[in-house]
Amino acid sequence: MSTVISLCDLTGHMVQPWVDAGFNAILVDPQHGTTRWEGRTLKIAETVEGAIESGLLARWGYGPAAVFAFPPCTDMAVSGARWFAAKRAADPMFQAKAVAVAEQCRTIGRLSGAPWFVENPVSVLSRVFGPATHSFHPCDYTALEPADNYTKRTQLWAGGGFVMPEPQRDPSLGPPDDRIHKAPPGPDRENFRSATPLGFARAVFAANARIEAAA
Repeated sequence: MSTVISLCDLTGHMVQPWVDAGFNAILVDPQHGTTRWEGRTLKIAETVEGAIESGLLARWGYGPAAVFAFPPCTDMAVSGARWFAAKRAADPMFQAKAVAVAEQCRTIGRLSGAPWFVENPVSVLSRVFGPATHSFHPCDYTALEPADNYTKRTQLWAGGGFVMPEPQRDPSLGPPDDRIHKAPPGPDRENFRSATPLGFARAVFAANARIEAAA
């Protein structure tokens, strides 16, 4: 059974189209609380480094069909640059640690032999990885999910033959909103802002999945 891997992923939005088509999925994120199987999805409650050290990725994720990664952007996104000085005063290595997680993700993708990407908003990651391979807004795929009619420029560093899907907009929805930028402060703000748009997830599946691999 073919498997897709999604790193630093709490919601599982990215892998849902694959699971619906018969693939297994592995989600890695410490916010899962406990490591467990839920149907076809293995939720590993570890950091990326912890999942590697535990051997769970090697055991269940051999020869994946695709690898996706969403390393935390809190310490890298330029939208939060006004707080960088205070963070650096508290921990001079704060940004290096964030970039290290992204590099772990990229390395897993590169070694997998499968289509892969590392996702982040406009961020300092481009200073390390170089220019992004692709970028999009969630509203680019509203034909596949009308609820995604909002803007948030998102960048992808991709490889392994990853195919970026063409935009599929629903013009009847009108101008997209800026709900991400207006999200109120609170404990769920980061997860709300970072949730993968379902339309994009469906478009990526359609462009990259080989359905026969799930048989």
